[in-house]
Amino acid sequence: MLKILRDYLRLLLFFAGTLAGLQIPGFVDQYGKSLQAHLAEANQQLAGFQRDADRYFGGNLEQLIAHYATSSDPVFSAGGNNLSAMAKRRYQLQDALQRFNDSVYSPYSELLLHPLADIREEVWQHYSHNVLLKPDAMAFGLLSGLLLAMVIEALFSLLWMLLCWPFRRPQQS
Repeated sequence: MLKILRDYLRLLLFFAGTLAGLQIPGFVDQYGKSLQAHLAEANQQLAGFQRDADRYFGGNLEQLIAHYATSSDPVFSAGGNNLSAMAKRRYQLQDALQRFNDSVYSPYSELLLHPLADIREEVWQHYSHNVLLKPDAMAFGLLSGLLLAMVIEALFSLLWMLLCWPFRRPQQS
């Protein structure tokens, strides 16, 4: 009876680990889509200013920002600061999306090591649990299920050995 219970526990751990592991590629996918959406929005916000930069400064947005910043009119000067912040945000988003799309593993490393905190938090708050039916997501899920089941079973086995050790019989020679 104890062996059957242990087998079911092992299956339950594998299943729970697989389901949890399948969520990670879904979260990473939603983070990447959110990066793309924010970048598209930033580009749309800067489009009118970029047209002005194309017309008056040979396409150089930095020169347009400098022109706004050096204006004696405080409204235009403040507008230059806002425009500079929008341009920096677009650059930040472009850089993050480029790093995100570098390789097969870069989305995971980008989200783990260099995420844009505001976008990660937004995705976390609005994350809808899903199961991606992609080969890499399924492999990730199965691997995490296997690892969770193995680690928990090894911990239980170690705990069992430590609990039984004081009660073992000494071997006779």
